[in-house]
Amino acid sequence: MTELHFPCQNLILAALPADSYASLAPLLELVHLPLGHVLYESGAQMQHVYFPTNSIVSLLYVLESGASAEIAIVGNEGIVGISLFMGGNSTPSRAVVQSAGFAYRLDKKQIKTAFNQAGPLQHLLLRYTQALLTQMAQTAVCNRHHSLDQQLCRWLLLSLDRLPSNKLVMTQELIANMLGVRREGVTEAAGNLQKAKLIEYSRGRINVLDRKGLEKRSCECYAVVKAEFDRLLPCRNLQNTSAAPAATVF
Repeated sequence: MTELHFPCQNLILAALPADSYASLAPLLELVHLPLGHVLYESGAQMQHVYFPTNSIVSLLYVLESGASAEIAIVGNEGIVGISLFMGGNSTPSRAVVQSAGFAYRLDKKQIKTAFNQAGPLQHLLLRYTQALLTQMAQTAVCNRHHSLDQQLCRWLLLSLDRLPSNKLVMTQELIANMLGVRREGVTEAAGNLQKAKLIEYSRGRINVLDRKGLEKRSCECYAVVKAEFDRLLPCRNLQNTSAAPAATVF
């Protein structure tokens, strides 16, 4: 099956004015991001930024013991690798593909050059960074003060906002690593949501049956994060999708 991919399937790239988009598009490289692939490790030198289209990347903080917890997720609304244009070449977090798909990547020299031109891309990236910091702060508060059921609802909703369907492929072990909890806790929380007929969960596949129900069961953290992203990066009508340079995957 032939699958077409366009850079403007990423909302940051889609929000660029036509001239800015035209100058950046030829530099973008389409890459496949398989589930579990590590884009960069904690403290490692970063070589690219990534603009996800239909994939989701989890940003994890990893302790010396090897334990980890998710601090944010990035999908088609954003960019992975903000340290490169914020003045650093590394970060203490690890970036791991949470949901397989595709992204467009840009070399570190090219993103720095584009950012330093102080044009529309710089303004979009700075607003996105503010929204991402809000997500990180709210995640920290949520993990400290809210139940695992509420955390799982928040995580599911944030993931759904970045996917084209209401289905996710994710094992309980991976979810536990993301939330920084024991697998048994995820089993119980997922079971509670399934009993409430909010999700179906089987063999690593999650099908959300009642999104409104998830929103009611979630804490306020999801709504806070969503409102900030909507305020800073309002969704654009992707009218230029059909006219944009495309990559074809077979």
